[in-house]
Amino acid sequence: MDLARTEVKERPVKGRSRGSAARLGLMAVPVAFFALFFAYPVTAIVARGLHVDGVWQFGRITDVLGQSDIRHVLWFTTWQALASTGLTLLIALPGAYVFARFDFPGKQVLRAVVTVPFVLPTVVVGTAFLALIGRGGLFDELWGVRLDTTVWAILLAHVFFNYAVVVRTVGGLWSQLDPRQEEAARMLGASRLRAWRTVTLPALGPAVAAAALMVFLFTFTSFGVVQILGGPAYSTLEVEIYRQTAQLLDLPTAAVLTIVQFAAVGLILAIHAWTVRRRESALKLVDAAAVARRPRGAGQWTLLGLVMATVAVLILLPLGVLVQRSFDGPDGFGFAYYEELTSADGGAFLVPPIEAVRNSLQYAVVATAIAVVIGGLAAAAMTRRAGRLVRGFDALLMLPLGVSAVTVGFGFLITLDKPPLDLRSTWILVPLAQALVGVPFVVRTMLPVLRAVDGRLREAAAVLGASPLRAWREVDLPMVRRALLIAAGFAFAVSLGEFGATVFIARPDNPTLPVAVARLLGRAGDLNYGQAMALSTILMVVCAVSLLLLERIRTDRTTGEF
Repeated sequence: MDLARTEVKERPVKGRSRGSAARLGLMAVPVAFFALFFAYPVTAIVARGLHVDGVWQFGRITDVLGQSDIRHVLWFTTWQALASTGLTLLIALPGAYVFARFDFPGKQVLRAVVTVPFVLPTVVVGTAFLALIGRGGLFDELWGVRLDTTVWAILLAHVFFNYAVVVRTVGGLWSQLDPRQEEAARMLGASRLRAWRTVTLPALGPAVAAAALMVFLFTFTSFGVVQILGGPAYSTLEVEIYRQTAQLLDLPTAAVLTIVQFAAVGLILAIHAWTVRRRESALKLVDAAAVARRPRGAGQWTLLGLVMATVAVLILLPLGVLVQRSFDGPDGFGFAYYEELTSADGGAFLVPPIEAVRNSLQYAVVATAIAVVIGGLAAAAMTRRAGRLVRGFDALLMLPLGVSAVTVGFGFLITLDKPPLDLRSTWILVPLAQALVGVPFVVRTMLPVLRAVDGRLREAAAVLGASPLRAWREVDLPMVRRALLIAAGFAFAVSLGEFGATVFIARPDNPTLPVAVARLLGRAGDLNYGQAMALSTILMVVCAVSLLLLERIRTDRTTGEF
């Protein structure tokens, strides 16, 4: 009898031991990938800047931060990120409500449209606003107004870029909140505003905080938008790191700025992880399909109209002007700029610019495969909620979204140039850098779905003799197939748009689309400007088609944070 009790007690321990061993095994490949292709290059760059002649020069940190121009960069980086976050929440929260609570014709298409800017390269976003409010832009032609070197242009471009973050993060939770709780408050005498303030708003708080932190993170590390629209007077940390690294070759200053950005991003991600845990554990959610309904009354139809007008002005207008500029050739409306993409006579490239399309698609496919494998293993390792180990692992996976991509790209050049990792002259370097950005999107999309799978199904498969691999193939995969496709789609789209690291490592004879656009914009002449608009339009169309396909397979149960 005592022996039987002992055996019963030991079984859970062995199960937990096997579960922990399996989790560590799944973590091994992602940890090795991030250690080799993220931590190693970033650490090498920082060491190259601060470790001189065998001595660590930490005094350089105070010297750099004491410079007035660097303090101005830090101030502008923080100020514009706060302003961009506040403006994005103000404009996007009504849209989150409309997508969450209303059911109307064209909803899937409109959801894809508002998500297009988020997966566009920041270079293309800057180009779209340059076409709208920059030199010879729509505002310049109609009213003589040029805003391309003002803060307002940067803020509006950031709202354009991050509108979907708020709509998907807040709207995703809002669509699953039980409306009967707010209706009960109304029946007890609360006004509509008071019921929303006391019932719905506290429930939405973690989601709003998570969305705000993600928007702040993306705008705090903004690169392409500020580089194109800001001019010499405005520079974020990321832009300044690029300038110090690529133009001035001042690695000590770049290393200090990288450390500052790393510390800020680490704090933001720690707060974000806390808000996500609150959101996961605090609420009982319902089926989103049962909540959405047709708008009723003049007020709701007016709100829907205002949101659609906002989308038209904020998102469709810049994209439309971008397309219009790509067809506005020197001899009138036509395909002149697109035809010029097939020629290398302009001197900006060693190959015709159209080759950038093929290169980007090939790189993105490989990067997507890498991101899905690494992100899928990481999400599987975190399926069962655990303590600090899993939370720390989760934070590691998110770091590439905020740590300087410029530092990663330059780090690739100085670290991956010796056997056995002599990759600097190989094509695989670009997909590796792009996959670093794609992995967080795969994890954030896959993880909630994997956690929703009933673990007892896996246990039943194991009892029937299935190996862990077969159990995953027979139990998990059929349930998460849609989420896997969505994760792959997001990874593909963001890989297409990666710019910060790729600008360092893409070879001149194999440019990517974002690098080609930036290079064309950096050269004078209407021909280069028109070709940049044409390439940006091609990239925008590819991203839009990808997202429309994702919306066709999307369900409210197969989406994560993005």
